[in-house]
Amino acid sequence: MIRSIYIHPHQEKTFNLSEREMRSALKDADGLLWINIENPTQSEAQTILHDLFQFHPLAVEDALSSGYQTPKIDDFGSYIFLIMHAIRVQGDYADIDTVEVNFFMGDNYLVTIVHHEKLPPIEAVWERIEKDDRILQNGSDFLAHAILDSIVDDYLPVLDRLDDELETLEDLVLARPQTRLLERLLEIKHSLIFLRRVISPQREVLNRMSRDEYPMIDQQSRIYYRDIYDHLVRFQDLIESLRDVVGSGMDIYLNSTSLRLNEIMKALTVVSTIFLPLSFIAGVYGMNFVTQLPPYEWPFGIVIFWGICAAIATGMLLYFKRRGWF
Repeated sequence: MIRSIYIHPHQEKTFNLSEREMRSALKDADGLLWINIENPTQSEAQTILHDLFQFHPLAVEDALSSGYQTPKIDDFGSYIFLIMHAIRVQGDYADIDTVEVNFFMGDNYLVTIVHHEKLPPIEAVWERIEKDDRILQNGSDFLAHAILDSIVDDYLPVLDRLDDELETLEDLVLARPQTRLLERLLEIKHSLIFLRRVISPQREVLNRMSRDEYPMIDQQSRIYYRDIYDHLVRFQDLIESLRDVVGSGMDIYLNSTSLRLNEIMKALTVVSTIFLPLSFIAGVYGMNFVTQLPPYEWPFGIVIFWGICAAIATGMLLYFKRRGWF
C-alpha cells in the first residue's frame, strides 16, 4: 500500500498523490514529498523506486529484502539510504521482535518502506502531520528525525517493563526458587541480547548522522539527531545493567536451590544418624542364633528394649540441637 503527502510553503497539504502528481512534486525544490510504502508489491516497487526515483539497485534490493539486515546508512550523493529497526512486542513481553524501516532521504523528499502494516511510530507521525504540518515545513531531515525519534521512544517502555519484572523475579527467586522463574530469566536474557544487537549499530548510525556532513541534513537538524543518539546510548547502558541484574538473579536462584538442597540433606542425615544405632541394636537381637541375651527372658524385656531405643534417639536429638545442626 502506498500513502503519500505533499506540502508547499504556499499551499495546503495534499494527500495520496497520483504518479503524475508525484513527478511534479519532485521538481519543486521548495516543497516536501513523503511517500510511505507498506508491504510493497513488485509493481509498487517498480513504479516508485525504479521508475519514479531511480534509486540504486543495491539500495532497492536491501529495501525490499524480507530478511534481517543490520542497521546502516549509505550515502548515494543525491540521497542517503538508511535502515533502522522499530521494536514490536507480542504477548507478555516474552517475544520481542523488530520491524525493519527503510528510508530514502533526499533534499525535498522522504520515502519510507515497511514490511508491515500500520507500524505505530509511523502512524503516530502521520497523525501528527494531519493535525499540524510544521514537521513538514522543516524539510526531509526533520521529518526523518520525527520518525526516528518515535521509533527510538518505543524502546524505553519495553526496557522499563523488563526492569520492573526483573525486580519482581529477584524477590520471587529469593523467596521460593522455581524452574519457571529460571526459564523466565533466561527469556529476558535472550531478549536483552537481541536488543543490544539491534541498538548498538543503530547508535553508530545516529552518531554518523549527527556528525558527518550529509548535504540533506543541515546543521540545525544534527542537534536533534544527536538527541536521539544520546537516548540510544542511555538505552544501551540500561541494557547492560539489566543483563547484570539477570546474572545476579540466576546466581540467587542457584544459591537458593543449593541452600534448600543442603537443608534437605541435613534433615535426612540427622534422621539417618538417629536410626543408625537403633538399626544396629535391632540387628543384634534379630540374629538367628540361639543365645541367652538378657532381655529375652525378662518379663518386661520388650519395654526395656524400646526404652533404650527411645533414650538413644532422644539423646542424639538433644546433642544435635545443642550443636546447632538443625
